[in-house]
Amino acid sequence: MRTWAEFVLRHRRWVMIFWVVMMVAGGVTSGATSNRMTVDFSLPGQPGTEAAGKIIAAVHNGGNTTPMLVTVTVPAGQTVTGSEDAIAKTFDAVGAGVPNVRVIDEANTGDKAFRTDDDRTAYAMVFYPFPQSQTAKPPTEPIRKAADAVKPAGATIGVTGVDALALGDDATGPGVLAETLLGAGGALLVLLFVFASLLAFLPLVVAAVAILSTFLMLLPLTYLTDVSFIVQFLVALVGLGVAIDYSLLLVTRWREERDHGKDNHDAVVAAMETAGHAVLFSGLTVAIGLLALIVLPVPFMRSIGMGGALIPFASVLVTLSLTPAILGGIGPRVDWPKIRHEHVASRGWTSWARLVVRHRWVAAGAAFLLLGVLFAAFLGIKIGAPSSDSLAKSGPAVTALHTLEDGGISTGVLTPIEVIAQKDKAAAVADALGAVDGVDAALVSDAPSSSADGRTVIVLVPHEETVNSTSVEVVKRVKEVADRTPGVLGVAGLGTAQVDFLHAVYGNFPLMLSIIALLTFVLLVRAFRSLLLPFKAVILNLVSMTAVYGAMVLFWQKGHGSDALFGIQETGAVTFWIPLMVFAFLFGLSMDYEVFILARVREEYDEGRSTNDAVIEGIGRTGRLVTSAALILFLAFAALATGPGTDLKVMATALGFGILLDATVVRSLLVPSLVSLFGSWNWYLPDWVARLLRVEISHPHREEPEAERELVGAD
Repeated sequence: MRTWAEFVLRHRRWVMIFWVVMMVAGGVTSGATSNRMTVDFSLPGQPGTEAAGKIIAAVHNGGNTTPMLVTVTVPAGQTVTGSEDAIAKTFDAVGAGVPNVRVIDEANTGDKAFRTDDDRTAYAMVFYPFPQSQTAKPPTEPIRKAADAVKPAGATIGVTGVDALALGDDATGPGVLAETLLGAGGALLVLLFVFASLLAFLPLVVAAVAILSTFLMLLPLTYLTDVSFIVQFLVALVGLGVAIDYSLLLVTRWREERDHGKDNHDAVVAAMETAGHAVLFSGLTVAIGLLALIVLPVPFMRSIGMGGALIPFASVLVTLSLTPAILGGIGPRVDWPKIRHEHVASRGWTSWARLVVRHRWVAAGAAFLLLGVLFAAFLGIKIGAPSSDSLAKSGPAVTALHTLEDGGISTGVLTPIEVIAQKDKAAAVADALGAVDGVDAALVSDAPSSSADGRTVIVLVPHEETVNSTSVEVVKRVKEVADRTPGVLGVAGLGTAQVDFLHAVYGNFPLMLSIIALLTFVLLVRAFRSLLLPFKAVILNLVSMTAVYGAMVLFWQKGHGSDALFGIQETGAVTFWIPLMVFAFLFGLSMDYEVFILARVREEYDEGRSTNDAVIEGIGRTGRLVTSAALILFLAFAALATGPGTDLKVMATALGFGILLDATVVRSLLVPSLVSLFGSWNWYLPDWVARLLRVEISHPHREEPEAERELVGAD
């Protein structure tokens, strides 16, 4: 780090020019990068994806989408009975007026399941192709206009469905740029408090360069493989928080070295040797968590792993080159007005650390008690998809759904099961699968749009929405019967996708977890020159992850707060891909604070302090930094939570809560108490391990028990 710092300082103008070029190029190409990102949640090789592919190949729609439901409600005093022909013409107009859709209704199936109990409303299922771009919208409005143009006199048209409900009352959120600016505004307020000088703007400059450079690095990746559109949100907002955090750490240490009397050049070098070293290891831990997604057999999650890993990569590069280049030039001039000084540790955090060390058993017990309560909530987690009640609270889609529900139609129609079968055996297949427990109806349409090349698509309506690990049991039963029924070529639908995802992804989760834990452990052994500290760090991270999942269960799945804060009722389940995404990002991000704190504690111990003194000084020096960094990341995730869609809100709030939990309960309470309890065991590293990892040998130095007791009992 010293050699690199000296190189940057010698060539700081060229370093700054390089990053200006990268930033401009990233800004110019960001639109092209975003446009090349894909919307694809398929699971290649899984039965549901294979069946969906057969359905799309045959009829060019459905398979991997849930249908829109278009309703026709006749005026008061009239009934569907007697209006069948007019209603059929309305649904036929949808099939003719909206490209590439497949309409299933009473007219082409002969099934009266398509009308409500009061005989006032008829509905049809409209299957449509999966959107091929992130800007494409479900065909809600085209369907509504086509039906409205040919509706019976006085009738009311409604359109609902999972995608229509997810859009709510057409709120689209503020967009990536607005969310980033919102997060940056909150971060600036925190930075102004931390620095109390113009230096507050430096981390924001570093973050802007890092974000745009990441978009530039993403562009060639989009030519090598499909990159999920989700990555752009993560680059903008996670990149904002990570880059600011890293720059904040380095700049704070530079100020400290300056306040200790070093000239500017030596202060930059010293900051790079200490804080820069911690930034490097922090970035590697974040990248490890994300790159582990590559082992999962899911293209969109692999792309998030690869694209997401560029976030810490770019943030570390910019922080360890542009930041020292700026500090080495105009750093002292922009540290104005000089209100806050860093020559002594924070009094408040020093007092807090001394209190925790003195009452370490109580502190550790209180932290484990809180984590235990959240772990108990985690045991009740249901993996699936949000229920219809949680997707939207108002709007025309909700009104249409309530019309169906009030008329005795089960919400299972929102998530039908599609079965592709040989056309000559469709009737027999429908009879066999319609008899499965939990299936309300088996629908075979005689419309040309439902059949092609000797194949036809049968639609099964489950009694309940297939949105969680309990309600998908009907899907499993259907698949079991389908496997032994002649003529069945595949089973698809939302429920099938969940079953496949749980099997493919969570079946590989132990491998992903093992890779992350092992690589992180080895990396931290090198960083801390200890066996116990890295082991504790990995275990505490896993414990805090279960606590975050428990908070997700309480807040979203059970609705204790989601309705009050977002106006969204309990989801009943956590969307199947979110826990893995939260784990991949949060494992590394929360480990950042572990590295920040323990790197300073290790430094103080190496200078001759006792374990307790090192903990107190380390927390005193890093406490404000860690909480400020956590608050900045939290504000970035809060900005992300303003985006559209329940899933995005669930992921953003989980990440935000996880960061705050980790920076407060885990890193400010549990870590110092446990390090104090472990004493000299923290610093032991076998000589052969040190030689293997090419690090300095570490043996505990002699600590005076009497001095330790005096410290713990001191005021």
